Amino acid sequence: MDCRLHDGAEHWTGNLAQLPHLSADRIIAFLVTTDFLPPTPGRPTISKQLRVLIGQMSRENRLWGAERIRDILVLLGFPKLDVETARKYMVGGGIWRQRSSTWLSFLRNHLQVSWAIDFFTVTTVGFGRLYGFVVLEHGRRRVVHWATTARPTMAWVLQQLRAATPFGLQPGYLFRDHDRIYGQGVADFLKGCQIEEVRTAYRCPGQNPFVGRFGGSLRREVLNHVIVLNRAHLERLLKEYIEEYYHTARPHQGLEGQVPEPGPQLTRQPSQVRAIPVLGGLHHRYVPVAA
Repeated sequence: MDCRLHDGAEHWTGNLAQLPHLSADRIIAFLVTTDFLPPTPGRPTISKQLRVLIGQMSRENRLWGAERIRDILVLLGFPKLDVETARKYMVGGGIWRQRSSTWLSFLRNHLQVSWAIDFFTVTTVGFGRLYGFVVLEHGRRRVVHWATTARPTMAWVLQQLRAATPFGLQPGYLFRDHDRIYGQGVADFLKGCQIEEVRTAYRCPGQNPFVGRFGGSLRREVLNHVIVLNRAHLERLLKEYIEEYYHTARPHQGLEGQVPEPGPQLTRQPSQVRAIPVLGGLHHRYVPVAA
């Protein structure tokens, strides 16, 4: 006799004769109510240290969702958790964000040899307008170059492109939109550098998603929470965000939870983790600490 049948015999033996006369649904319901079927195993439990750390991260970083925390833990050397497990131990139950689908077919075929450029605008406390310019490498989602100005011109853009593409360091393709500030000068510059220019279609930001996603992350994770005083203040924020968080501590879904500039690979789970505030505590970097 099957061991499960033997263990549950005391509960259902008296009603066994009824089973041939019941439908399949009634039989299943009978077995469940008599504890014949074994309980469904749940998710494996995690250590108290990990539960506390998840709660700490969610408390200290209100903008982070369950996937972000799960990926941060992996970078620290902890085993990869299910997203729902991470969400379960977050303060307030975590933040749910629906993923969006974008046009990626051409980009995916040229990830390692393509960059993108784009502008973003920032309004200061005195209602002035500043312009940020970013050059993004597609392969590792790395910011190759960035700059700010109050009065962008085509000559200024060309100066930034020269700074971003020193001899021997340049992409095969450069994606850009139809902003009039680029003009024919940018096209001539790229042609002279043997860089193929890829212009996206009008009003189709989905054709240049990576640099657009960087701009969205910058706005959601920094600019929406800070009042920018002036250009010097904006540049301090950008420098700290890009160099101390975005490149080295922020996991990216497109990189399978890795960072653009990964550090040494951790081989074992840390006994302690130290939090380092970034941008005045708006975000944190987490580093393992030897016991």
